[in-house]
Amino acid sequence: MEAGASAVIRTQWFDGRSPRGRSVTLQVLGDELLLRTHDGLVEHRYPLSGVRWPERRSHGQRQTGLPDGGLIQHASAAEWDAWFQASGLREGAVVGWMQSWRATFAAMAGTVVFLAAAWVWGVPWLSTTLARLVPQSLENQIGEQSLAQLDRLFLKPSQLPAAQQEALRQRFARVVETAHPEGDAPAWQLAFHQSEVLGANAFALPGGSIVMTDDLVALLDDQPDALVGVLAHELGHVQHRHGLDLMVRASLVSALVGVVLGDASGFLATVPATLATQSYSRDAEREADAHAAQMLHASGIHPAVMAIFFERMLMEANGPGNASGQPADARDDETGAGVSLPIAISSHPEHAERIRFFREWQAPGPR
Repeated sequence: MEAGASAVIRTQWFDGRSPRGRSVTLQVLGDELLLRTHDGLVEHRYPLSGVRWPERRSHGQRQTGLPDGGLIQHASAAEWDAWFQASGLREGAVVGWMQSWRATFAAMAGTVVFLAAAWVWGVPWLSTTLARLVPQSLENQIGEQSLAQLDRLFLKPSQLPAAQQEALRQRFARVVETAHPEGDAPAWQLAFHQSEVLGANAFALPGGSIVMTDDLVALLDDQPDALVGVLAHELGHVQHRHGLDLMVRASLVSALVGVVLGDASGFLATVPATLATQSYSRDAEREADAHAAQMLHASGIHPAVMAIFFERMLMEANGPGNASGQPADARDDETGAGVSLPIAISSHPEHAERIRFFREWQAPGPR
């Protein structure tokens, strides 16, 4: 603050010990604020740098904090502002910016640009980087907790015969061993579940848990190689830690929410269910598709078998009960509540694109 003319103002002073206010005068002298009672019995001098001056607002009283804990309250904002200016005091640059609609607009525009850049580039890069640093033990724990929550939300015990489940596990295990002869495949556990919400679907969780629904097994009952291809795709998500990346990304988004809204507690509470409510990026899906194609090829299965899976998914999505043409698991459930599970297969890149990818896939040539 800068001092100028010694204008005087009469105002109310609270000394911080008594609840009763006292009438005093204020005057700026040099680099000090002089406070006096009308009887002259009390006089205080405060360095201007230690006074907490009020910000200028359109309405309301002005309240000033003193270094010794005292408080000045002035009812007339206009009178206080006139005295403040006549005393040669100047508002800080930040306060000036807050009073300027141009500066406010510029700050808002800058915030939007920052958040957009963080969302498009910063969050994906940082989430991928942090996901690689998470210990495997912690990733396993996250996967277990996520699966437990999904069990409570919309997964039910499988109705498939135990022998059929085990046969599928063994079939996939042989493909994994063939595709990874050096034993470098990620750890995985295959579980079958029934789900009216998910329908024909499969998904992978951090730590290697892969869930396949009974409806998907029924859809491809005559195409076991296609089922293996779906599992290989999900193992690709495990291999590249896409599920963990998705969870870390949700945590980073919650931090951005906290910056904007000031409280992200409600958002953070939803993180355990993130894997069931958000989708992988298309790049992650393409990466998992490439992993599936390479595994199938290494096992002597042509990746084009996956085209059968997508064609049947299209038939399911465009069946008689879906006049809208939306994917089956994006429609309303029996209760009429809207259900959308983007982690499910329906939200992945366009079926036609993926059919073309698997049909046209060719093994990489020798280096």
